[in-house]
Amino acid sequence: MTAYEPVIGLEVHAELETRSKMFCGCAVVDSTTGEPNRAVCPVCLGMPGALPVINRQAVEFALMVGLALHCEIPAFNQFARKSYFYPDLPKGYQISQFEYPLAINGWLDIDLPDGSTKRIGIRRAHLEEDAGKLTHVNGHSLVDLNRAGVPLLEIVSEADMRSAEEAEAYARKLRTILQYLGVNSGDMSKGVLRFESNVSVRPVGSDELRTRTEIKNLNSIRALTRGTEYEIARQTKVWESGGEVQQATMGWDEARQVTVVQRVKESSDDYRYFPEPDLPIVEISREWVDRVRAALPELPDAKETRFIEALGLTRYDAAVLVAERAVAEYFEAAVQAGGDPKQVANYLTGDLFRLMNQEGREREEIGGIKLTPQALAKLVTLVQQGTINHGVAKQLMESIYAEGGDPAALVEQRGLAQVSDESVLSEAVAAALDENPDEVARYLAGEDKLIQFLMGKVMRALRGKGDAQAIQRLLAEQLEARR
Repeated sequence: MTAYEPVIGLEVHAELETRSKMFCGCAVVDSTTGEPNRAVCPVCLGMPGALPVINRQAVEFALMVGLALHCEIPAFNQFARKSYFYPDLPKGYQISQFEYPLAINGWLDIDLPDGSTKRIGIRRAHLEEDAGKLTHVNGHSLVDLNRAGVPLLEIVSEADMRSAEEAEAYARKLRTILQYLGVNSGDMSKGVLRFESNVSVRPVGSDELRTRTEIKNLNSIRALTRGTEYEIARQTKVWESGGEVQQATMGWDEARQVTVVQRVKESSDDYRYFPEPDLPIVEISREWVDRVRAALPELPDAKETRFIEALGLTRYDAAVLVAERAVAEYFEAAVQAGGDPKQVANYLTGDLFRLMNQEGREREEIGGIKLTPQALAKLVTLVQQGTINHGVAKQLMESIYAEGGDPAALVEQRGLAQVSDESVLSEAVAAALDENPDEVARYLAGEDKLIQFLMGKVMRALRGKGDAQAIQRLLAEQLEARR
């Protein structure tokens, strides 16, 4: 049978975090909590005679994204009318960019599971206005136009991805960059970031581009991955059975975990694009581009390299830490507070992430936990100074995570300081060996792993506060003496 490979490109729609809308002065409000139809005016309601005005901050935010994605920024930009009719589009057309977008010909490197990287082309990034929001209740459709006119940046990749996993890696990396730039929160539960996956399949080794389908409005990375996987499998079966894939817009049915046809896909001609007569041409000076470029923050790839080269982290730990801006900021605050970078990274990506997972917290919420970066730094320092051991540090992490507090004060209040007196440790080791003669005999007969059992007995007698390295050395010495 013929083997098939997918050809995948993504369109990403990111709402820009401006205070006002794209073409009017209405405030941008949270579409999930704001009172419906209050942040509206004649412009975003599409009233006759109302004229749009371009939001300069939205253009600058879009420039930041274009430059972060290594795009060319043409000097000549023009808005266009895209005509289609839907209840949440008040004017009956959308102001977008078509022939002359803001950014073109960029790229984004993604990390693959085998440790290599792959470059995904960025075809274009253009500005437009968002539509409103429909809510379907008891056979009725309610429209909220608070979101209508919110600045939206559409980022279109080349069809360079060859698996759902690559599409997921691209989506995560792009989301991270948008968060680092501060132009989009990345909160997909609120619809401020939406993905559309364009999928086709072809025989392996072929360079043809077969008919594609577009899966619209995927509102989570999980939905993106699963929807893309399903559509790849569906199209492969169609071709294998002798059929042909029809170009269409698909929706993702989360409950049934299947794609469903929404409508036969339009072409660009169907939208009847023409230059927007109510807006001037936008000329972007090279001086403006240079100012925006100079003001860009440190981006994830650069931060990852710095964590590796300057702080001595492994590539894996650095990649995990920079994947969420909030986590990277937490880590850097802990290091700035005096924590050893490697130990902070170990506790953060291990025990702290485990505690957050148990509570159901997303990693981006790390800034709101009770265990502050300064507290984590103190914990790490107490371990390195020999004041407490790793076991006690983990107990304190759980306590401070739940209730807050100062690590040094809690160590003193609870009497948790590490026992390092060798005479006390030696007595505890001897007692443990005397109380467990069978295990001692088996160890001496060659069962080396039993030293961990004996170690546990000593630590339990010392209420977990013993110096682990000293205990291990004393155990080895006393066991050898009993041969």
